Amino acid sequence: MTKSKKHMIKLPAVDKESGHLNAIVDTPKGSRNKFKYDEELGLFKLAGTLPVGNVFPFDFGYIPSTKGDDGDPVDILILMDEPAFTGCLVLAKLIGVIEAEQTEHGKTNRNDRLIAVAADSRNHSHVRFLGDLNSNLLHEIERFFISYNETKGKQFRILSRVGPERAQALVDVGMKKFRGRGGKRTTRR
Repeated sequence: MTKSKKHMIKLPAVDKESGHLNAIVDTPKGSRNKFKYDEELGLFKLAGTLPVGNVFPFDFGYIPSTKGDDGDPVDILILMDEPAFTGCLVLAKLIGVIEAEQTEHGKTNRNDRLIAVAADSRNHSHVRFLGDLNSNLLHEIERFFISYNETKGKQFRILSRVGPERAQALVDVGMKKFRGRGGKRTTRR
């Protein structure tokens, strides 16, 4: 196993100095290509391409040292001033979560989307909660996730918008799952 591969796997979910989340960008804002980290290869690989006219509205990635209900690291959408690049580490502040269900082949699972702002963002420095965002922007983010899933033959149903405390609870559960302690989903909204 290469040194960089070990670092990617062992990177903690939270930066010890700042207390912010460590977020790894896998797909930059404006990209039609969806990338995904492959632990076996120790690199990012192309996971798919969106149809013409569809792009990721903000940088999309994951929180290292976490595990979501789907077995992958917990996903995160990061609002930043400019797009980053695939593999970029971004310190991020949670502002909330879009709770949702995803249905594929008749099976429905939770597939919540954490939303954060880059800790050093100039344009989003005032944002602390999802409600601080323009309601049209929030609606467009939700529409993106719905249409993204439709292109993959999946249904994506928005359940609710919840604040940073709930988002942090989901990260905590994801960290416990990663460490092998299970971590049961809380039902608090």
